[in-house]
Amino acid sequence: MASARPEPAPLKKIGDLKMIWRRALRYKGKIAAAAAALLVAAAATLAIPDGFRRVIDQGFGAQGGSVAPIFNYLLFIVGILAVATALRFYFVSMLGERVVADIRADVHENMLRLEPRFFEENRPSEIASRITTDTAVIETVVGSTVSVALRNLVMAIGGIIYLFALAPMLTLGLLVGIPLVIVPIILLGRRVRNLSRSSQDRIADVGTIVAETLGAMRIVQAFSQEQRESSRFRSAVEAAFGTARRRIVVRALMTMIVISLIFGGITMMMWQATVDVAQGRISGGTIAAFVMTGALVAGALGALTEVYGELLRGAGAAGRLAELLAEVPEIRAPADPTALPEPARGELEYDQVTFRYPTRPDVSALHEFSLKVRAGETVAVVGPSGAGKSTLFQLALRFYDPQIGAVRLDGIDLREADPAAVRGRIAFVPQETVIFAASARDNLRYGMWEADDERLWAAAEAANAAEFLRKLPDGLDTYLGEGGARLSGGQRQRIAIARALLRDAPLLLLDEATSSLDAESERLVQASLERLFEGRTTIVIAHRLATVRAADRIIVMEQGRIVEEGTHDSLSRRGGLYAKLARLQFEGLAA
Repeated sequence: MASARPEPAPLKKIGDLKMIWRRALRYKGKIAAAAAALLVAAAATLAIPDGFRRVIDQGFGAQGGSVAPIFNYLLFIVGILAVATALRFYFVSMLGERVVADIRADVHENMLRLEPRFFEENRPSEIASRITTDTAVIETVVGSTVSVALRNLVMAIGGIIYLFALAPMLTLGLLVGIPLVIVPIILLGRRVRNLSRSSQDRIADVGTIVAETLGAMRIVQAFSQEQRESSRFRSAVEAAFGTARRRIVVRALMTMIVISLIFGGITMMMWQATVDVAQGRISGGTIAAFVMTGALVAGALGALTEVYGELLRGAGAAGRLAELLAEVPEIRAPADPTALPEPARGELEYDQVTFRYPTRPDVSALHEFSLKVRAGETVAVVGPSGAGKSTLFQLALRFYDPQIGAVRLDGIDLREADPAAVRGRIAFVPQETVIFAASARDNLRYGMWEADDERLWAAAEAANAAEFLRKLPDGLDTYLGEGGARLSGGQRQRIAIARALLRDAPLLLLDEATSSLDAESERLVQASLERLFEGRTTIVIAHRLATVRAADRIIVMEQGRIVEEGTHDSLSRRGGLYAKLARLQFEGLAA
């Protein structure tokens, strides 16, 4: 399931449905109720031919009202069939919905435990497709297909038993043809299995392109690429259609062969039955019951061929979801995690760290990097793009572990601590602002979910966000749109800053925290941040050097190493990389 997907692997066998069965077993009561209703409905269905046998053998020659009990019996059977079928539908459908809800929740919960590396190597849009599209397939399998399969299996077995009771020799001849039905199911079923997996992958491609294009609509339209994106989407749709068409053709061929064999066999049996009736070996009612029951058995076996294809499709979906459920996070708490010391100081240390991103194993993002940030110190990190600045935060938050060296928080190696405890001591403002499709209140409360309005407004004031928040139509309860679409870039950035400040953590990480602000907002936010830096350890990454002048220390990075260190004035006088960056930036501003 990599971002550049290889050809689909062969689909696992129908045993993949065990994943669904294990979750269904949590609801044994619903399974028992559905099974009881299914058995009653199947028995009632098979009782109807026997009722017509009685009508033909006893009713046609009877006088007066003696036929009424037989029809009363039939009406009673029909009533039982209707009630049992309704109950079967209810319990099976409820079970399907419940199992799918559990699978979705389990997959999503497991995804939340995985480190960022997993989502660099696997497309989130494809994962989302699995959670929605594949679970919809499973919902159909559990809520309908399995029920239909069991019902037809019970009817086939019960019908064959009843046929033996009616006419053993005719039934024996009928059963001889069953292997002729099973063989094409097995042979063609394998082909359907592989095509079902391919079809699901192509549908996932369609969903990925939709999500990607709609999410980047401004870029698409700004560069006039609507025609190209339309063509790319149409190609993906046609690819999905082509795979689905091949699957449908094979399934149609399988159905045609099986139905032909089944009903052809029935026709031959009926020919013999007609001869037996003519010679008086069986009654007219018996042959009528045999025909009706044989039709039910044939229909049940024919339906099983279609159901088998659906079960294989469900197995493919279950297999894809099982892959996600089987993913184990590489970044996790050790069996006996070391507790972080109290009270928290926020001291951060990088000790001879060498780190390479999994997607770029040949390039060191950090090389033998050492830095100790003292408690309460404000350190600014500057340097050209690709110098490794943001990597410092990735390691501090333990999204990754270094290949060599150690990162320590308050003297504890992060690999020995619980990642949740480490992140609980850090407030983070990322370079790319994340605003959830929720209210302003919920976006702020992400920093501290239990915070009351007073604390929310205090954080908003500190981040210079209170003024525009008060002007929103519903204040803090205003829905901000997907990705904060109803806000400007600077407003989104200030909400992200307020969210981090609300966390009130001893270590504050700001990655280009003022990059989207205009000059006036940047000045106000910077003044607020500098007050809030007091008593906290703060690391600031910034390209705009005007925002880092007040730092206690400035670290200049290049190619994963520290090349300069000092204050703004001392580094400017030194004439090195910092002085060059400052000169280029300030000259650009002047120009």
